[in-house]
Amino acid sequence: MRIATREFVMADYDEAVALWAEVEGVEICEGDSREEILGYLERNPGLSRIAEEDGRIVGAALCGHDGRRGWIYHLAVSAAYRGKGVGKLLLNDCVRKLRDAGLKRAIILVAGDNPGGHEFWLRNGWEDIAGAIAMSKELA
Repeated sequence: MRIATREFVMADYDEAVALWAEVEGVEICEGDSREEILGYLERNPGLSRIAEEDGRIVGAALCGHDGRRGWIYHLAVSAAYRGKGVGKLLLNDCVRKLRDAGLKRAIILVAGDNPGGHEFWLRNGWEDIAGAIAMSKELA
């Protein structure tokens, strides 16, 4: 298996969204439109990552920051490549890029009905935030 990682670019959008849609625990929402992702990539150049084999995307992660905390969204690996270190490879790329940008902490959100995803993050050194409750509000 020869997996390479590289920057996520807009030409990857359709294939990345298709991958995210097939992975349990990844929710595609209005913030994942082509326009929103383009803006996210422009505000966070070089941070989001793609894993590919022979030109085919097998993993994708959105990564960025607000100047204070790093965020990783939608880290997903194609079912045929799970358990082979692809997720860890993407995660390590994201963490390295965030460190290079001067960030000292990163945060993720894991769906409550995604025990496999939760285990992945715990195995890779992430911790639950005790007492935290994820919340949102529609602004439009």
